[in-house]
Amino acid sequence: MTRNFYYALGRPFSPLYSSAMRLREYLYQRKFLKSTPFAVPVISVGNLTLGGTGKTPMVQYLARLLQDNGYKPAIISRGYGGATKERINIVSDGKEIFLNADYVGDEPRMLAESLPGVPVLTGIVRKLPAAEAVKMGADILLLDDGFQHMAIRRDLDIVLFNTDKLAGNSRVFPGGDLREPINALKRCHTFVLTGTDERNQERAENFKTVLRKKFPDKPVFFSRYRPTGLFLQKTDGEKTPVQPEELADQRCFAFCGIAHPEGFSQTLKKLNIKPIALRALPDHFAYAAKTIRQLITEAQQAGATCFLCTEKDLVKLRNIDLKLPLYGVVMEAQPDTALNQLILQHKSIQST
Repeated sequence: MTRNFYYALGRPFSPLYSSAMRLREYLYQRKFLKSTPFAVPVISVGNLTLGGTGKTPMVQYLARLLQDNGYKPAIISRGYGGATKERINIVSDGKEIFLNADYVGDEPRMLAESLPGVPVLTGIVRKLPAAEAVKMGADILLLDDGFQHMAIRRDLDIVLFNTDKLAGNSRVFPGGDLREPINALKRCHTFVLTGTDERNQERAENFKTVLRKKFPDKPVFFSRYRPTGLFLQKTDGEKTPVQPEELADQRCFAFCGIAHPEGFSQTLKKLNIKPIALRALPDHFAYAAKTIRQLITEAQQAGATCFLCTEKDLVKLRNIDLKLPLYGVVMEAQPDTALNQLILQHKSIQST
């Protein structure tokens, strides 16, 4: 991995795609393409790789951090996986949730449910919901998956790497997992290696050394994930907190539609929950009636007494009768506390 990372610094592996991304970056830098500024600070949380790196949990964490320190953040997302074609979608105004996961995507809906007081808006042309959020009173904008979205000028660019995946083979799509050439990292401000734990801490430290050597002006932080709750969700979406011990005698049929299902498996181990089966589905999976019937059949055949999934899956299963109790695990990011200082002491935030 490290050798490939160094090698990729000066050589694109997928010439056409890589050249197109570099041209796009050049056009923004030279102002041939317009990057819209806002009167409030803009923090982008993104990545260089395809697939999940924990962007949404990090956005969730930062929203709470800013809220706890007296700011009024709003979250702006493209709304991946949602059916809407509207230019501006107000998922939540911070007081009331208006739109469901099928319409605006699972992650915006999850953020809206978990962050009371924080407006969540989506739209393909993100400067439009961003402007609407400012009108609604937001004094800081958080861009979920914003590193490649250069149409909005940002004050702080945070790039995440999943510690188990890192830069993959360091090749640009379609030859690898990178969205852009590695040189694009020059425009970010800081790195966070997510999902670090005792299994991969040495790997994380080694990659941190690589990043610091090549980008000495950019701090590198680690972030862990920790389970913060377990909920029983009724068919109408009402959630009741439960203790992990309550599942000790249950035969749980687990399933998830996330980028890295192995992370869900590790979480269940930490909770001492041993499911009788774990069905991995594609990220942002839409639970059609056929899949629901298949899950019910598989669970019944396995002798399951309940279902168990992630918080991201729960938001897509409201008003769906699974015939068995449905439990969900709630996770949150836990980055180095030094990241808090970088955010709160950043000059753009200090001037707000």
